Amino acid sequence: MAMPAASPPRMGIWFHLAHFARMVFWLLLIGLILMAVAGRFDTSQQQARTALVEQFQAERKSRVIALIHRQERDSVLGVQVSTSIGIEDSEAILRAIRLTPDDQPIDLILHTPGGLVLAAEQIAMALAEHKGKVTVFVPHYAMSGGTLIAMAAQEIVMDRNAVLGPVDPQIGGVAASSILQVVQIKKDRASDETLIMADMAAKARVQVASFVADLLSRRMERKQAEALAVAMSEGRWTHDFPITVSSARQLGFPVTTDMPRVVYDLMDLYPQPTGARPSVLYVPVRNPGTRPPSDELGPSQPPPQGPRQ
Repeated sequence: MAMPAASPPRMGIWFHLAHFARMVFWLLLIGLILMAVAGRFDTSQQQARTALVEQFQAERKSRVIALIHRQERDSVLGVQVSTSIGIEDSEAILRAIRLTPDDQPIDLILHTPGGLVLAAEQIAMALAEHKGKVTVFVPHYAMSGGTLIAMAAQEIVMDRNAVLGPVDPQIGGVAASSILQVVQIKKDRASDETLIMADMAAKARVQVASFVADLLSRRMERKQAEALAVAMSEGRWTHDFPITVSSARQLGFPVTTDMPRVVYDLMDLYPQPTGARPSVLYVPVRNPGTRPPSDELGPSQPPPQGPRQ
């Protein structure tokens, strides 16, 4: 009589759990190693940034401050977060200004989509009250709150293709002027929530216009400052409307275009994250017999991602 074949022993649940635990352990170990490597890269990159800032300070005999908001190439678990002007920025910049002698010039390198009105106003007021000359460098764009900060400078140095933007306040991600327009159209049919937002929007527009007028009146006639403040804050343009070099000059901003090379070199040390393939590719071309400039730029910077204030 043939004996039945013995069935293979079953793998218990504890075996599967142990296998899963080993896999998690190795994944965590690999992740820690990669983070350590990225950390060393960030340290060397930060040292390079500091060296360029020190070089720029020595050349101009000024206090150089860089306010650059850009997605970094490395991040935890691959999650990249867009940054904007916040309270941490205003605290750091105000501290740097306090540590600067009254008669020493301040050079601010500015690259930002904007951010909190309160933080931007704090920075702008501190710069405006500094006795030494304040120069703002805009290599690509300084929108919204960034433009508000630039208004505090005696000189705004822009790349020929750089842009500024309107400073009209945003309430819950919506332009204050648009909220007021909706209430004017709907009148009694507007909801209580819309009416509350409209009240906030009206106050915000007056507050921002008043602040900008006070800021600008330090270097221009009061009537001209008030007219420019209204134009920049009333919402006549969309929030991402680009104010070019020529437009900024026509509005009365003290704009020049003599951008130092070191500013571009510093921007190169704040790389954009790359995807599976580059969105822009080119081969730098130069005239025969000439040396290539030290700042031949790579992939272009993307435009601001929608309204933000």
